[in-house]
Amino acid sequence: MPDSAPKKTLPRLDESLLTHLPPFSKLERGEIRAILDQAVSRRFDEGVAVFDEGAPAERFYLLLDGYIRVVRISPTGERVTALHIPSGQLFGMARALGHDTYPATAITATESIALSWPMRLWDVFVTDYEGFSTETYKIVGQRVGEMNTRIMELATQHVEQRVANALLRLISQTGRKVADGIEIDFPITRQDFSELTGTTLHTVSRLLSAWEKQGLVESQRKRIKVCDPHALVILSQL
Repeated sequence: MPDSAPKKTLPRLDESLLTHLPPFSKLERGEIRAILDQAVSRRFDEGVAVFDEGAPAERFYLLLDGYIRVVRISPTGERVTALHIPSGQLFGMARALGHDTYPATAITATESIALSWPMRLWDVFVTDYEGFSTETYKIVGQRVGEMNTRIMELATQHVEQRVANALLRLISQTGRKVADGIEIDFPITRQDFSELTGTTLHTVSRLLSAWEKQGLVESQRKRIKVCDPHALVILSQL
């Protein structure tokens, strides 16, 4: 089946803009140029699926700007947020995991811009560019490690600990400093948090409301700000 490549909608990128990103950081500029010349670029609106769980894995992606929410559907039909991917990282790397289909759905958490390549080029890049190989498989290892941590949290921690850990992880990965705290740098609802922490919307709402009264967090209009990270660290360990 031919690749269903998205239309190129953005101007030609200069390779110097990508030298600091992990997949390219150990490559020469000429190597980066060769990889970029085989990419297509696309802008996605907020809240759209870049690809769906179970669909043929035809392309892999590099997120240039925005955030991606990785979502899976449980055997009982419940939607579970597996992780969030910030800009500058690869996603959709099904070939690296030995899959022919995407193991999860990738949904844009904000308006996003991504490069993509046909999946058939994954093995070519890994073989021809040692720096690409080492850095991308390091990313795969980090993602697997994060998923294992999530599984352990779900199996061993109380709900309050899980929600606190999720907040701490998000401000560490995507937080930006604002007045009186650190804000998660993309829209996120209480429903999103319930899917991320394996609990109910009612429980997440109750916890966040209690923490707001204590001055630990502020939550409004799909924005969550952590005002007292140290207090959340203590809650995550109780």
